[in-house]
Amino acid sequence: DEYKWKGPFYFIQGADPQFGLMKAWATGNTENGDDEWVEEIKLAEQAVQAVNKLNPKPKFFVLCGDLIHGMPGTRWRKDQEQDLKNVLKNTDQDIPLVFVSGNHDIGNTPTRETVDNYCRNWGDDYFSFWVGGVFFLVLNSQLYFDSSKCPELKQAQDTWLDEQLAVAEKQKCKHIIVFQHIPLFLRNPDEDHDYFNLEKSVRQEIMEKFHKAGIKAVFSGHYHRNAGGSYRGLEMVVSSAIGCQLGEDTHGLRVVVVTDEKIVHRYCSLNELSSQGIEKELLDMLAKQN
Repeated sequence: DEYKWKGPFYFIQGADPQFGLMKAWATGNTENGDDEWVEEIKLAEQAVQAVNKLNPKPKFFVLCGDLIHGMPGTRWRKDQEQDLKNVLKNTDQDIPLVFVSGNHDIGNTPTRETVDNYCRNWGDDYFSFWVGGVFFLVLNSQLYFDSSKCPELKQAQDTWLDEQLAVAEKQKCKHIIVFQHIPLFLRNPDEDHDYFNLEKSVRQEIMEKFHKAGIKAVFSGHYHRNAGGSYRGLEMVVSSAIGCQLGEDTHGLRVVVVTDEKIVHRYCSLNELSSQGIEKELLDMLAKQN
């Protein structure tokens, strides 16, 4: 049933609740200063409450990685995961949660073990799903960042992705949208490589593949600031964090409306979304049945 287009809908994208980073960042000890996350719990609770109040309901709520700050094997990780799960349990049962793996969830250089642990805790590290004629792909971007300790996992994801894009082409989907943690790029497709984007040759290959497949947008987090740009009709959307801000943005979520022709999105602060809900212009787009 979800293969068919039934008219405009919307979803909510969040990123980087990252329990523990605010204290670690404030104290300048990002390695193991993450022994408190009271602030992040409050922000995640506010995010869940804001999403639950929305009317009409979003089709789903996706979290684009760095669910917690504690890297695999670190001291506070289990507690951070449990506290996040306790908050997310209160999400309206009619709003599915979609999880994307980030570098803090599986490590900067993931291994089969760290990926398996993530999958046991949060679900698959890459998968696809359909909503109302739109095809969504969730990718493990860490495998593009550094797969040196698990090359076979990268190979498996690459093979799977090609198969999925072939399926999408056959099904004649309305749009294809990708979720991953690390952005392809922050502002320009040919910008230099650093911690916050993918290496240039890897990026180029993925962008070309996505462009050829007709993918409209890639949504990511990781940067803890809003950013974005485009490559040959492919929009790269970088959303700031629910948790720790590294720039001038506020703690927030992105409202993404999918219409027949396009994908329109707005980043809203948690306060705005809690008090005002979705802005009128976006609601009007949702009301236009095809």
